[in-house]
Amino acid sequence: MEVESFTDINGNALSLDCQSHSGFCKEFIVSSPKVSIGKVMAYTCCVWLVAYTVFFFTENTAALSSAIIITLVGMVLHIHFVKVDHESLLVIGSLGIQMSSSYASGRETTSFIEMSKIKDIVINEAIHMHQIIYYLCVLLKDPNEPNTVSSVVPLFQSSKPRLNCLVKVYKSCQEILLKHK
Repeated sequence: MEVESFTDINGNALSLDCQSHSGFCKEFIVSSPKVSIGKVMAYTCCVWLVAYTVFFFTENTAALSSAIIITLVGMVLHIHFVKVDHESLLVIGSLGIQMSSSYASGRETTSFIEMSKIKDIVINEAIHMHQIIYYLCVLLKDPNEPNTVSSVVPLFQSSKPRLNCLVKVYKSCQEILLKHK
């Protein structure tokens, strides 16, 4: 088990935990920092300051009530649907690939791709606004024509690690895929 520090495309800290369960099974866990209490407090204070300012001039308590409700609902939605604590990729040479995302609220999403449907795992690039972004993806075989690609499944969509992290995961995945073929 080795844990290395990397950054995402925005420069935020990430950690990559590589666990080798056997020669044909490896797990990669990309973790991002936990929710910062300081940032939560700053956003809450800003929203409530605006609400108190509106209340001061209008003397309408609906501004205060709505600010509290908006803040609480916004935090719950962010923690449950947006903030991903860690993403994992489990590559099992004879079975397939399992992708999991764990959210700050404890919610988890998992999907599995059978090895017979996988053509390859590659590092792809995309142009977003004014920068080039690299991402790891699984190429799926077309059921009608096995030599063509039917679709592309991106990995680590929430954490968005930089190229140096993706290369490490890519090389390990290729080792397993080559042993399987």
